[in-house]
Amino acid sequence: MESITMLGSPKNLNETFLPNGVNGIKDNSKTAVGIIGTGDFAKSLTIRLIRCGYHVVVGSRNPKFAAEFFPHVVDVTHHEDAVAKANLIFVAIHREHYSSLWDLKHLLVGKILVDVSNNMRVNQYPESNAEYLQSLFPDSVVVKGFNVISAWALQLGPKDASRQVYICSNSVQARHQVIELARQLNFIPFDSGALSSAKEIENLPLRLFTLWKGPVVVAISLATFSFIYSFIRDVIHPYVRSQQSDFYKIPIEIVNKTLPVVAITLLSLVYLSGLLAAAYQLYYGTKYKRFPPWLESWLQCRKQLGLLSFFFATVHVAYSLCLPMRRSERYLFLNMAYQQVLANVENSWNEEEVWRIEMYVSFGIMSLGLLSLLAVTSIPSVNQSLNWREFSFIQSTLGYVALLISTLHVFIYGWKRAFEEEYYRFYTPPNFVLALVLPCIVILGKIILLLPCISKKLKRIRRGWEKRQFMDDGSGTVPYPSPERITVM
Repeated sequence: MESITMLGSPKNLNETFLPNGVNGIKDNSKTAVGIIGTGDFAKSLTIRLIRCGYHVVVGSRNPKFAAEFFPHVVDVTHHEDAVAKANLIFVAIHREHYSSLWDLKHLLVGKILVDVSNNMRVNQYPESNAEYLQSLFPDSVVVKGFNVISAWALQLGPKDASRQVYICSNSVQARHQVIELARQLNFIPFDSGALSSAKEIENLPLRLFTLWKGPVVVAISLATFSFIYSFIRDVIHPYVRSQQSDFYKIPIEIVNKTLPVVAITLLSLVYLSGLLAAAYQLYYGTKYKRFPPWLESWLQCRKQLGLLSFFFATVHVAYSLCLPMRRSERYLFLNMAYQQVLANVENSWNEEEVWRIEMYVSFGIMSLGLLSLLAVTSIPSVNQSLNWREFSFIQSTLGYVALLISTLHVFIYGWKRAFEEEYYRFYTPPNFVLALVLPCIVILGKIILLLPCISKKLKRIRRGWEKRQFMDDGSGTVPYPSPERITVM
């Protein structure tokens, strides 16, 4: 049967896998796809292919035994027959079993082999599995793909998992055919180019929270430092000073003092990286100079830092709501009431304290609400529905508003205590004083960048203006370039 390529010209070995006449191309017979292997991935891939109208031929060393685990419409046969019946074959076996196909080398000439294997660890072998398979069968065309899709996603459909499929091959036509096959299976193919990209594709499923490692380490370090700092000030100091045992504060009160410090510090780190990037561009007078590696990594982790900040803020709210439920708090309340009766105080109303707590709680609720908005818009399904200007307004403008309100929340919490000597235990400042340092620096830096003289220059730089253009012109103005001097960056 004369086959059809992606470009519309007939080829001998390149079929377009468009079952049931998709895209206006009529195909009266079902396209056959071969699968070597009978594991979980092969079974799920078989079910997915059958649902999309393909005829599947499965090659097994023991066809009679393997046939029990596949639908009856699947042709389960020996490796030789499976290879002979299909031009596109999924190699669903491990790397160490590639050599078992050596006897089929003469049958695999001109066939498209889709390698779906993964390794146990990152960079386990010098070359990728796909490149190794290509070296074993040089007369075949090897395509790397579908290794980032789990058997669960294949069986239940791409709606329940990631839909992206990374595909690479040295043959453009074979790559396009597998890309079209992925589209027919309702996945989103991503063309990764030549087979040299296979090693990177094979490492993708093995990476565990790559962008989260740095932010998590920072969050744990901040939490550990803040917890030890609060423990020394609020537990050790009373015990050393007056033998007062306040160790009961460790599970809730000390933890609750740690959470807001970490939350506001992480939120400040989100926007501090942007300020440093702006300062870097202002210093060099161009946006084309690459940021240092540490700053690039920091900028890429802003989403993770923001989500961790939201997490710590949410847990802080939960802990704060539980504070009045503690037995110790009830005892303290009864003791205060008893002391008030002994002192013959009829009304202990304090207008200043009432206003302070009201504003403190109000700013805390507003800051948590804005953090919730930032967290929701960072979800891919949500931010894809926003244009760039809307997304930038929420994440940047409202983000700074959230940081400002959070800072006011901490300011009102500290109030006059920042200037009272009794709160400087062991000559150390209170927790809220330390928590305010970084947010104040970030807010001050943002105010400086908003100054007209600096803001105007920064906008020009981000639109492509460079300081060296200004310096090259002795008059201080940049002349209009002639057509001969215009180059493409």
